[in-house]
Amino acid sequence: MTSHKIISLADMEARSAELKSEGKVVVLCHGTFDLMHVGHVRYLQRARQEGDVLLVTVTADEFVNKGPGRPVFNEQLRAESLASLACVDYVAVNPALTAVDALHAIRPSVYVKGSEYRSHAEDVTGNIVREVEVVEAHGGRVFYTDEITFSSSSLLNEHFDIFSPETRAYLKAFREKWSAKDVFGMLESLSGLRVLVLGDAIIDQYHYTSPMGQTGKGNTLAVKYDSEEQFAGGSIAVANHVAGFVDDVTLMTGLGMKDSYEDYIRSKLLENVDPVFFSMENAPTVTKRRFVDGDLGKLFEVCFYEEDAVTETVEKEVCDWLEQHIADYDLVLVPDFGNGFITSAIVDALCRSQKYLAVNTQVNSANRGYHVIKRYSRADFVSLNEPEVRLAAHDRHTPIEAVAQSVGEVVGASAFSVTRGTKGAMMLDLREGMVHGCPALSTKVVDRIGAGDSFLSLAGLCLGGKLPSEVALFVGSAAAAIDVQIVCNREPISMVGLKKYITTLLK
Repeated sequence: MTSHKIISLADMEARSAELKSEGKVVVLCHGTFDLMHVGHVRYLQRARQEGDVLLVTVTADEFVNKGPGRPVFNEQLRAESLASLACVDYVAVNPALTAVDALHAIRPSVYVKGSEYRSHAEDVTGNIVREVEVVEAHGGRVFYTDEITFSSSSLLNEHFDIFSPETRAYLKAFREKWSAKDVFGMLESLSGLRVLVLGDAIIDQYHYTSPMGQTGKGNTLAVKYDSEEQFAGGSIAVANHVAGFVDDVTLMTGLGMKDSYEDYIRSKLLENVDPVFFSMENAPTVTKRRFVDGDLGKLFEVCFYEEDAVTETVEKEVCDWLEQHIADYDLVLVPDFGNGFITSAIVDALCRSQKYLAVNTQVNSANRGYHVIKRYSRADFVSLNEPEVRLAAHDRHTPIEAVAQSVGEVVGASAFSVTRGTKGAMMLDLREGMVHGCPALSTKVVDRIGAGDSFLSLAGLCLGGKLPSEVALFVGSAAAAIDVQIVCNREPISMVGLKKYITTLLK
């Protein structure tokens, strides 16, 4: 039995201090170790040679963000696999995204990494630099092994059926045209773009509940209140997604004069987002209060908003601002949720501009049947889900590619994407007459709220930066795949997170 080797992180901290006080050289290794293979074994055996005791920390399940279906093995099984090796003395699960806090606590004499980390520039997370700094700050040193290496992600992708045959075929074909390094280079080339995000600000509220059953009188479902959480959604979320990839973002939106949530919204914006707020009289900032069960199933939604909140005075202020400033931007992203901020006059002002215009007109309970992409006389890129496309064309049965092309031609789009949930997404390159398809790139769905916004943000950014439409589809789909694993808009898509996900997909 090896269970005695598996200890808490706090116990590992104490054990390390005790061993070092006895003059022992403490060696630490850290990683996910999702699929143990000979490369891991040799790496750990070599690490053990650098000292007297080998400690290993393994990333907890909730912090493994290596891609769809990961980790394949839960933290307990991964810890047991490590503890079964004779060269490993103690194993602890690390409840954090990086090893930095664990290194501060354990203070190893030697921190051992594989040869692939020797070139710090190759580490897409940038974590190795911080880890080295912590180790050396506590008097330790970093050692890089030269043992044989394998990619757990490649082995899992190829042999564990994480992806469907369709997805594996898609990734293989994409990989033959573009490597992860190619995609990273293209993403990094976007940093200098100046982006304007214009659309409804939305406060998303989740009230978490537990079902109690039917009430004593009537057939109403009763639930027990557990907790609540608030998120900055709508155009705020889009601005934050984009801000992870470019240096300069302006968010233009309307806030209610009552229940504005302005302080909260400002606290949630990334530092490189410059907000331009307009006041909507006699209205709150649009707020959606959802009551959800323990599995994030939506039970009921209450909306706080006023349909005609933008007065003619505010409308003119927005249009004047656009006339004066829109020329300063390379790309205008418009997440149009149809909640009242974007009036017909504002639409006309956007369409008159010559800037690259990326638009989504979302159908929801407040605008169903009245809010379609055809309210825009032009758009360079349109991103809609399939029901939104069919509604715009009033066409239920024609193949979706033909419907999307007809709608795209009406607004003069050069690119048109259709997101289809579990069926993935497609991108029509109307300029080249090509249709690209991408299957769903996630095997796990936590919450679909916000996935379309992340797709619009990243695909629109790529197309606005003149990247190939097929790359824009892949990047947008990868962003959406990450987003469906995040509760609502709890955190934006980041460059590091997207790079890690893409690295796994393309191994």
